[in-house]
Amino acid sequence: MLSWARAWRLPHRGLGSSSPSFSRVPVAPSSSHGGTQARPVPLSYRLLDGEAAHPPLVFLHGLFGCKANFNSVAKALAQQTGRRVLTVDARNHGDSPHSPDMSYEAMSQDLQDLLPQLGLVPCVLIGHSMGGRTAMLLALQRPELVERLIAVDISPVESTSSSNFPRYVAAMRAVDIPEEASLSSARKLADEKLSSVIQSITIRQLLLTNLVEVDRRFMWRLNLDALAQHLDKILNFPPRPSHHPEIRRLFPRAQMQTVPNASHWVHSDRPQDFMAAVRDFLD
Repeated sequence: MLSWARAWRLPHRGLGSSSPSFSRVPVAPSSSHGGTQARPVPLSYRLLDGEAAHPPLVFLHGLFGCKANFNSVAKALAQQTGRRVLTVDARNHGDSPHSPDMSYEAMSQDLQDLLPQLGLVPCVLIGHSMGGRTAMLLALQRPELVERLIAVDISPVESTSSSNFPRYVAAMRAVDIPEEASLSSARKLADEKLSSVIQSITIRQLLLTNLVEVDRRFMWRLNLDALAQHLDKILNFPPRPSHHPEIRRLFPRAQMQTVPNASHWVHSDRPQDFMAAVRDFLD
């Protein structure tokens, strides 16, 4: 049953508000393949120190992102709130290990393994996009680990706004960088190739943060094979016994708030407004 104090969702292009309601929602058990519990991988993370008297803030990035996406926001909130702040690389992203399993059940299990190890429960989960859905599933499966939940620009229902993601994966897989290229020329070449498919400079810049040099070869640190194979799972929230109910059926005490003049990457577009909204929710 869902039974923690408060939940909050930041809808598309923002952080509206409405009155909460209360009901109890049955939650499916954690599973990955055929009902077998997902095997966790040791996630890469960065922990900023703070007072242990208040629940720590835990940031989960979106698809194609990494823990560095929240560096500035994490540092600022650590100073402003005095809390411990954790940023995490999801499996197949950033410096975390690669795995053929890219289900939300697996990503939730990774955090169920990591957070108690670090002594960071209960915590305030702040998840953007894919990270928001991971946070929602974790809160539904293990509510005792989550004091509050902030899901940024994502909901527990299928979103047509993510339909370009398969094209992004295909475009990245098609990039081939010569061995003799420098980092600057490799990024320029990759950007030129991606621009034929992806017009948004912001999105290309996000994707290019994943281009790294390994043994004198440039490659994507993302596990593109696993992402391509599991995109259908990533773009859909795992089925619940209540058949994809609205947000308040899953999170009956949800609050809504909008950050004006922000795109999908709310924390990057309007960092000060985003942090103010987070601080207000923590009060």
